[in-house]
Amino acid sequence: MSTTVFRCLLLSLAIVHGSSYADSAHEQDQLSLIQRQLDTLERLATRAQVASTAEPDDRYRFDYPRLVQDIQRIHQGVRSYLSPSRAQPRDPDELVGDYRLGTPPAEPSP
Repeated sequence: MSTTVFRCLLLSLAIVHGSSYADSAHEQDQLSLIQRQLDTLERLATRAQVASTAEPDDRYRFDYPRLVQDIQRIHQGVRSYLSPSRAQPRDPDELVGDYRLGTPPAEPSP
């Protein structure tokens, strides 16, 4: 599942990053479709987080909250593009892209 999530995120980023205001109906339809897909990705990530069973001795685990934040950031970027609040350029936030969390070492019992 995570490969599909990353591919969809990359596709969404490529479309949003290289675009200007959506002036054609086709482009608006495509961006609306991307927003629906991002909603689906966010729901899938939330479900995967709930279903994940991280073992206490796992060295790494997937950082679902960070993934959801990045999906929401992309979603906001598409929304801002479709309905710009101003014509001034802005500095886009960078996505983190690293979703592996290290498990802190267990403290020895007294």
